[in-house]
Amino acid sequence: MSALSATERILLEAGSRLSCREIASLALERGYWQSSGKTPWATVGAQLYTDIHKLGAASRFVQVGPDCFSLNPSRSKALPAVNPKQQQHQAKALKKLSFTQAAEKILATHGKKEPMHYREVTRKALELGLLDTEGQTPEATMYAQILTEIRRYRVRGEQSRFVQHGGGFVSLSAWMGKGLAFDIEQHNRKMRADLLKRLIAMGATEFEHFISELLAKVGFEGLKVTPPSKDGGIDVRGVLVVGEVIRTKMAVQVKKWGKQNVQAPQVQQVRGSLGAHEQGLIITTSDFSKGAQEEATRSDAVPVALMNGEQLVALMVAHEVMVARRSHDILELDDGAVGDVCPT
Repeated sequence: MSALSATERILLEAGSRLSCREIASLALERGYWQSSGKTPWATVGAQLYTDIHKLGAASRFVQVGPDCFSLNPSRSKALPAVNPKQQQHQAKALKKLSFTQAAEKILATHGKKEPMHYREVTRKALELGLLDTEGQTPEATMYAQILTEIRRYRVRGEQSRFVQHGGGFVSLSAWMGKGLAFDIEQHNRKMRADLLKRLIAMGATEFEHFISELLAKVGFEGLKVTPPSKDGGIDVRGVLVVGEVIRTKMAVQVKKWGKQNVQAPQVQQVRGSLGAHEQGLIITTSDFSKGAQEEATRSDAVPVALMNGEQLVALMVAHEVMVARRSHDILELDDGAVGDVCPT
């Protein structure tokens, strides 16, 4: 199955928007797609950008945020056809869970709010038939998947479903009610809220220039802030470059709003101001109404990507913009860890 066909199937099964990393991880886990590259998510992203840029509204996919995609409702109404052998394997896989889903289920039902070793989590998941894997080292895969999720959320300054303990033990963050990990998450939550307040307190022009600088850090080139009298609803224009190969012209509107959500008319305004071969993006410190979200992905129009305040802050944290990370060494007893290799 091609990367795009696998992506369509994953998005259909998820029923929601997913990042390139999440799509690639699930496609590889479920055997829908094979990749020998070290950055399969980059391959998925490049093919999605190319497909959308080439086909526009006729693409099966729409971009709904930075490296975040969903299905185009009018173009993907059924699962793509597969050969009988693939269909049999995939039908079996659909009844199973991903490694992280299985880990969450096992911890929730058997952990008794105490950390469990990843080997025990894997053994229990296999025993209950929650996993479908032909790999020789399911324990290593389980631990690697859990640690990957923890790292991904840490980069975004958010709390993963899982908490890593010493000696290969893991637990659920939902159990945290006290302790160091809970205190850190509470602190980071406050910092994200304060960061959003600082953005809202900026002047309109300052905010537009700030967004331009942030976009430069995430891969945009040729950025220009449009003069207010000539913007036509577009505040920043630039070119999103992916892998030094894909170049997409982007027209960005920024909304420094507090509690008021962006509505459908603002999405229509951006779409009406797009130049030739441009795609739209709206960045707001607030959020988007349901009508705005539906308008942004309307099947008979050019899609407009949306980034709300929470996503904007996560992007800033990931690129360490207006924030600084502090790390400290924490010592824990590593009982029974002799010979236990931590996969990377």
